[in-house]
Amino acid sequence: MTGRTFVKFTFIKVDASWRRRPAPARARDKRDFAVACRHFGESNFLRTYSLVGTRGDADLMVRAVSPTLDPIHELHVLLNQTGLMRWAEVSHSYLAMTKPSPYSDEERPLAPRPNEGGRYLIVYPMWKKREWYLLAADERMRIMRSHIEVGRRYTSIDINTAYSYGLDDQEFVVSFDADDPGDFLDLVHELRGTESSSYTLSETPIFTCLSVSPERALNALDGEATASEPAPQPEAPPEADEQPEVPAAPEEPDALVPAPSAGDGAEREEEQPQPLTRRELWRRA
Repeated sequence: MTGRTFVKFTFIKVDASWRRRPAPARARDKRDFAVACRHFGESNFLRTYSLVGTRGDADLMVRAVSPTLDPIHELHVLLNQTGLMRWAEVSHSYLAMTKPSPYSDEERPLAPRPNEGGRYLIVYPMWKKREWYLLAADERMRIMRSHIEVGRRYTSIDINTAYSYGLDDQEFVVSFDADDPGDFLDLVHELRGTESSSYTLSETPIFTCLSVSPERALNALDGEATASEPAPQPEAPPEADEQPEVPAAPEEPDALVPAPSAGDGAEREEEQPQPLTRRELWRRA
């Protein structure tokens, strides 16, 4: 049991009406969500992914890993208390646990490594046919050897298999780290011709996820930057020998901060919402 971890994949779909909320309110919602993610990531493994443009039924995914279920439970309690989740729903949810593969002699860590991961993470739940479990252990091993040999030829793909027997509806949650989704497409295409594929009952839905920071995943929801991650500024054009000087344009105000208004001859500074602490998030429950 040493080193085994629970893995939770939470796919979130944000209602389109949330994007019509005022910009400061959306910025506050995103900051609270990011704070909850950062708190969990201080002592556990957490990665966020954007699905904007790759799926129609999910906008972002949170992958949380912990040796016990309690921190994962607490994380989702805090996420549910953020303003963003009042305008969103969990469209897909998968719980699993790592354990050594009975078919591979390759030593693999059962907990995620800090710097692991590719540009993309492709995830799907999986079920085997009942006939698979009726085969003798030696026969299953023979079938899986050819399956594993195909996978090892694709060195740019890293597979992560987690098991859900008795924990959730699916039997496995399979995820693949990849820098080029085309490599994964070729791998799956080739695996369709293996004997092991005939024993697969289902392996959908399939999610193609872009690995990004919590701030970038949240900014993709409305296309606006939060205060903690401002939008990138365009680079200045290269200087030319005889290029005339152009007066600098006045600095643009922050899109998320309303311009200050004057009252009684004195400027009033708009009060900005501050990210909630863990204790404040619990108090809002």
